Amino acid sequence: VQLQASGGGLVQAGGSLRLSCAASGNIFSINAMNWYRQAPGKLRELVATITSNGITNYAESVKGRFTISRDNAKNAVYLQMNSLKPEDTAVFYCNAAISSLTRAGLRRDDYWGQGTLVTVSS
Repeated sequence: VQLQASGGGLVQAGGSLRLSCAASGNIFSINAMNWYRQAPGKLRELVATITSNGITNYAESVKGRFTISRDNAKNAVYLQMNSLKPEDTAVFYCNAAISSLTRAGLRRDDYWGQGTLVTVSS
């Protein structure tokens, strides 16, 4: 199973970006899908979560500005980021709990995308 993230880039403060992340491989089901970010010199933090039923949760710092969504048919998760601020500058990672069908039955693992850099200039 692989997660492939895309959509990062350089944007001015107040601008918008949309991140995408698609899962591929031996996928039986996908549970929660998440976006994390890690700013320079800081710990990785959870930005947004969406469950398989579409329930969402956000970090306080991005509420009202970011929107997480998913397309279960495409095994994909998205992060629409509006009103971006310089403090949003970070490498963004997608993460998902994915179950795969193996000879021993269902196996659930945690997977990470490769990270995509978002830079917001002031």
